[in-house]
Amino acid sequence: MTDSSKLAPTGPIEHPASTRELVAWAFYDFANSGYTTVVLTTVYSAYFVGVIAARLDQQSPGTAMLLWTLSIGAANLLVLFAGPVIGAIADQRASKKRYLLLSSIVCVTGTIGLALVGSNAVVPAMLLLVLATIAFSLGENLIAAFLPEIAHRDGMGRVSGYGWSLGYFGGLLTLSACLMYINWATEQGLEATDYVPVALLITAAIFAITACPTFVWLRERAQAKPPIAGVSYLRAGFTQVRNTLRHAAQMPDLFRFLQCLTLFQAGVATVVVVAAIYAQEVMGFDTQELIVLIMVVNMTAAIGAFAFGYAQDYFGSVPSLAVALLIWVAAIVVTLLAEVPSDLWVAGNLMGIAMGATQAGGRALIGQLTPESRNAEIFGLWGLANRAAAILGPISYGVISELSGGNYPLAMLSTLGFFVLGLMLLFSVDEERGKLAAAALTTQ
Repeated sequence: MTDSSKLAPTGPIEHPASTRELVAWAFYDFANSGYTTVVLTTVYSAYFVGVIAARLDQQSPGTAMLLWTLSIGAANLLVLFAGPVIGAIADQRASKKRYLLLSSIVCVTGTIGLALVGSNAVVPAMLLLVLATIAFSLGENLIAAFLPEIAHRDGMGRVSGYGWSLGYFGGLLTLSACLMYINWATEQGLEATDYVPVALLITAAIFAITACPTFVWLRERAQAKPPIAGVSYLRAGFTQVRNTLRHAAQMPDLFRFLQCLTLFQAGVATVVVVAAIYAQEVMGFDTQELIVLIMVVNMTAAIGAFAFGYAQDYFGSVPSLAVALLIWVAAIVVTLLAEVPSDLWVAGNLMGIAMGATQAGGRALIGQLTPESRNAEIFGLWGLANRAAAILGPISYGVISELSGGNYPLAMLSTLGFFVLGLMLLFSVDEERGKLAAAALTTQ
């Protein structure tokens, strides 16, 4: 870890973050990544389509994929509206850490619930998936809101990169544990209905255990704002969000980048929730092959997040993100042209590098463009953009898949379009002007 004095914040924060606290913050990315890799990306997504909703898919091809993407979309729709308000309330009450703990408990509990749902229980599985994904997404918003409190503006790329890269190693750990169990289970003649629930329990346990350093060492530096007579915290939260949106003209580059982020994250969100299904249904990968592929992709994503964190601080956020989006475009093109499994391995590793770069880079740039004292609120808007993307991208893919009778390559073209449009809009963001606007609003 780099000297924390070079990465800790200046300004109104009296006590900068120590190396231990920076690691504790980053460790939450390590902890919650298992949910993404096992539930949303690899094991459970394929299990939902191939087992939970298989009977419906036999009756109408593409239905299982549509139900999966609708579940993810419903969760993200709820977070889209709730995230900024909860963030604003967290700012008002200086309670980001408390809400982060609550969201973590709900996500872990929801994951355990998914393990207990039997095959063909489509509705309970969808409801639990929505609940756990809402909690996971709110946790992402809240942990990101600590970033401006613990890092210099010119060091946010590196600190964000540390978090994302450590997160990918967390996903790798969880996948490795699941793979070892699944390999043993298949040797014993067990079926997916036997070993997938246990893999979910492993995921929940790792999340709960590895999140502990965050809640022990990460400090809540924000100060609670005095309550306004006759105005509840909930109403104050809505008012603060309304005021922020009203003053969007004062932060044009922040809001332009939020639009850009919505577009390219729609592509990222689609890849996250359909990659394993695409590999299984189009290229014939089995569960073990899927897990090994995602494990390797997590390693390349960790490298991408770490390397692009430094590149972002050295070359600037916009040029670095542009390169990452070009890699995304190349990865989707390779996927569409894939004829043998090795082609998908090439595409997957390109996606890993680009995913680490865009996720770490997008979070850091939002932090650089955010006025101090509005961290949780603006990162609630960042979460809103991510949630809108997670609705737009996967549901577009699911609808096209359903209308085309399960033509997954055709549906993948919509994903390519999101990256191209995001790249075009990115070039309209003036990074330096946005930083100056954030500084000016901080002093008001």
